[in-house]
Amino acid sequence: MTPSPPEITDASEQFVASLMDTNLYSMGAYFSDQHPGLVDEVIELSLAIEKAGLRGYSTANEIPVEETFQTLLTGLAVRYYKAVAG
Repeated sequence: MTPSPPEITDASEQFVASLMDTNLYSMGAYFSDQHPGLVDEVIELSLAIEKAGLRGYSTANEIPVEETFQTLLTGLAVRYYKAVAG
């Protein structure tokens, strides 16, 4: 039988635990687990997209805006996962 996780009683610990129960966290965890070699690259790309803007990056790199958005969202998810998980 698997032991139960310890009960969290501290309010700040409960808050951090609640951050792990989101789709963004799950998406970041999945990407990080499945593609560990691409984590740094997707983070760098998402930062570049943030700096240039979605349409600006898409146009400058001749990438469809939908693909650019997907890369941005994946990078944000991975950064969120890393920030919460440590």
